[in-house]
Amino acid sequence: MRKFGLLGKTLSHSFSKTFFTEFFSKEKIDGEYNNYELATVNEVESLFNSNEIEGLNVTIPYKVQIIDFLDEISDEAQSIGAVNVIQFKGNQKIGHNTDAYGFHQMIKPFLTNKHERALVLGTGGASKAVTYIFKSLGVDVISISRKPQGNKQYSYEDINDLMLNACKVIVNCTPVGTFPDINVVLDFPFQFLTKEHLVIDLIYNPSETEFLRNSKKNGATVLNGEAMLKHQALKAWEIWNS
Repeated sequence: MRKFGLLGKTLSHSFSKTFFTEFFSKEKIDGEYNNYELATVNEVESLFNSNEIEGLNVTIPYKVQIIDFLDEISDEAQSIGAVNVIQFKGNQKIGHNTDAYGFHQMIKPFLTNKHERALVLGTGGASKAVTYIFKSLGVDVISISRKPQGNKQYSYEDINDLMLNACKVIVNCTPVGTFPDINVVLDFPFQFLTKEHLVIDLIYNPSETEFLRNSKKNGATVLNGEAMLKHQALKAWEIWNS
């Protein structure tokens, strides 16, 4: 039996295991997909030494930290600065990023000429992939962080009507509102959203977060991260079998 899995810190919210289990059954693949919860990223060494796993997905909070444990990373993952897929090729552990591909595929039908600037909430691994895609499409990006650093990075307190009038697409790349903490919501001025805004939350469990619900109440078009999950997962499968 072929073995694959997801490594992260807390994985009760993830649908990856369900997705791949159903995929293996549908495609009649003799494989299994397991969750590997690691208290610290250093625990990945024992997982790597098991020599049984053919491929891994990586999620919060290890998409950046995992790079130090790999032998090689793809050019795209290098440019993004985050890894969410590990390919085992011979004795080499190779990092890839399929989040960027998944996000691109998801937003294609929704982007219009109104979306010249994007507001990206969070500065972790997922936000790096989202920012990478926006920049490749010529969309200007403003980043929001709890601890802003450098140019075009602001705090949540800085978000105002002028910023949201300029940024017609907003993406939440933070885990705030993920199951089981579904009633938690980011401090965000929803009252400045309009029907011209596209609001994306990369969270897919629950399917509609408080962040999306509040955005929709103010007229915005909303989108969760389920399609991104599926696109990036199938791309990961392609990489594992290359």
